[in-house]
Amino acid sequence: MGRFMGRWNQFTIVPTIPPTTPGRPMPYSMTAFARCDRETPWGSLAWELRSVNHRYLELALRLPEELRGLEPAVRDTLSKRLARGKVDCNLRFQPREATAGELKVDEALLGRLLALGRRAEELAAGAQASVGPWRVGDLLRWPGVLQAAEPDLGALGEAALGLFHEAVEELVATRRREGERLCELLRQRLDAMAAVAAQLRALLPELAESQRARLHERLEELRAQLDAARLEQELVMALQKADVGEELDRLEVHIGEARRVLDQGGPVGRRLDFLMQELNREANTLVAKSADLRQTNASVDLKVLIEQLREQVQNLE
Repeated sequence: MGRFMGRWNQFTIVPTIPPTTPGRPMPYSMTAFARCDRETPWGSLAWELRSVNHRYLELALRLPEELRGLEPAVRDTLSKRLARGKVDCNLRFQPREATAGELKVDEALLGRLLALGRRAEELAAGAQASVGPWRVGDLLRWPGVLQAAEPDLGALGEAALGLFHEAVEELVATRRREGERLCELLRQRLDAMAAVAAQLRALLPELAESQRARLHERLEELRAQLDAARLEQELVMALQKADVGEELDRLEVHIGEARRVLDQGGPVGRRLDFLMQELNREANTLVAKSADLRQTNASVDLKVLIEQLREQVQNLE
């Protein structure tokens, strides 16, 4: 239930939210966060996806050097699943510390070291000097002799992509839930606007009569100098300029169109943003034509609701 407290009246709106048509997605929010991590035989993987509102789809990717080749697939997936938003996509890879069973020996380097050792022994014997024996531990501690086994980049990439798809699903689900809540808020505001417009329309005959009475009072002193028919004609023209019936008609049409767009589903943010501009235009005209405090207050209430709508629409995909 939505409640709006107007300056000129108080009313309660109970919005009617139509069920989502099967096969027709609800509008999604552009704001969401998702994180997925997993341990692999080669180390830990962690994806972080953040999205905020943006006029277009903008992707910022940060991948470790070992998995840079995944970037085209990541961009392609995000472009297919998301229509708008600024998306930061970050992958972290922390390799496992190598164990004894995962180490390998650089045999070429070790062979060169052994050859150098033998040559050193020959030189020492010729100089009647003595050198200590080569110890295995010393050889293995020589820089570069022991190396960690390289990860299977193909299998690691597949694991990273699988985890990425999970993160994308989580992000999309969050955007969908946020979108559903936003749509509910938008419908409440639209219902409140429709109620303000309906009450203002009901006041139009009274406002017109009040305006006519004020104009008659102002022109009473000139009645003797002016032709009565001409005076009535000028009065009708003044009342026509102050009439806001057309503005209320267009306002109600825009409210109906906004409801239709919300029910349509899918990426609707840009269309709704345009409708917010049109609604604001009509509300400004109502304020400009206002000759009664009740009409002024109603117009200001409409502008407040439109601004609330506009702020929420900025977050819709």
